[in-house]
Amino acid sequence: MINSAVIMGRLTYEPERRATPSGVSVVRFQVAVDRNYQKAGEERKTDFIDCTAWRLTAEFVCKYFHKGSMIAVEGSLQTDNYTDKNGEKRKSVQLVANQASFCGSKAESGAQTAAPAPDAEFEPIDDDDDLPF
Repeated sequence: MINSAVIMGRLTYEPERRATPSGVSVVRFQVAVDRNYQKAGEERKTDFIDCTAWRLTAEFVCKYFHKGSMIAVEGSLQTDNYTDKNGEKRKSVQLVANQASFCGSKAESGAQTAAPAPDAEFEPIDDDDDLPF
């Protein structure tokens, strides 16, 4: 059986980092993912995918991603059944991240870029006398 999912979108809020009682890092975040299709005359719909990352992946997400950052997440889907405070049975689905990757530009992520190199001076070569045209 295969349980694998890959999504790419933008973080909807700052990742929320916590630790288990034994000190294992865990982070929760949400990714807004636009659907691939759009009905005529309607706006493109967006899905909001809840994600959880553990250990080094959690630390990586917290260190490098912020609200609005473009992110690619690979992992597996996990469903949880629970009873809410009104006694109604509910189901939630989340993506448990195995890996998170950059997919936006450096300018988008706020990283500093190097200044462009100055134009190098050059000497023109006037050696076109022996060209056949």
